Amino acid sequence: MSSVASLPFTPVVIIGAGRSGTNALRDALTAWPGVETWPCDEINPIWRHGNLRHPDDELPAAAARPEVRRFIRRAFERIWRQRGRPPIIVEKTCANALRVPFVEEVLPEARFVHIIRDGIDVVSSARKRWQGELDVPSLPYFLAKARYAPLSDLPVYATSAIGRRLAVRFGRRKHMGVWGPRFAGTERHAGAPVEELCARQWAACVDRADEAFARMPADRVISIQYETLTADPCGTLTRIASFLDHDVPETVLAMAAGGVRGGAGKGRRDIDDIAGLMPILEGPLKRHGYL
Repeated sequence: MSSVASLPFTPVVIIGAGRSGTNALRDALTAWPGVETWPCDEINPIWRHGNLRHPDDELPAAAARPEVRRFIRRAFERIWRQRGRPPIIVEKTCANALRVPFVEEVLPEARFVHIIRDGIDVVSSARKRWQGELDVPSLPYFLAKARYAPLSDLPVYATSAIGRRLAVRFGRRKHMGVWGPRFAGTERHAGAPVEELCARQWAACVDRADEAFARMPADRVISIQYETLTADPCGTLTRIASFLDHDVPETVLAMAAGGVRGGAGKGRRDIDDIAGLMPILEGPLKRHGYL
């Protein structure tokens, strides 16, 4: 890793598979004073710039070439200035769960918050996204994300997104070719049932993140479970504030905790063939205490 000037703030990167509570966690953290983020859902176009030809989101650390690192770090510095130069900038792009070593290479100053949710519940929730059933993003949503995408990359993203949704809308596909993080082998499994695709995506995200964090110093990462966050949001947020050495008044912690909603166990009621998914899910489920 070549030396670079340290950022004048702490990047806090939330790592989690899609539908694992990353949005709720980001919103709770940015309710704290001195914590800001981008005014859009995710910034995968920024993370992927310079590596669009890579077939999936599992970018290796070697893909963080000097020009790529420079581009992403400048994007963080730009939002830091726009947001009033806060001490912490939070970022959550779910695809980063597949490429933690790449993120660390780009942002060696980063602290990580890893959020894990029961994979069976994730499959139940994520399959609706793959099928295009949940809150189809509006034009303002797309424009907010496009604002932070490099102009040279916009045609690629626009063509891909429109094509996937039209294919579902007009019945050419039962689900979008890809929703969320694109794990290695996504295309190879494209014809699989949507529940299997969701299971493979969740398992890949959790496995890749676990592998990376197992090699990382303990003071760089904190792991939490979605179920604990929703059951005890104030206690969980207090743990995160302590981990980040960020002073948050109790009244603010309580206010931020009040916005956390969610539950557990729905997937076990909604999915008919859980046993058929177990060869994919069992390892990470056991590792995180869900089995």
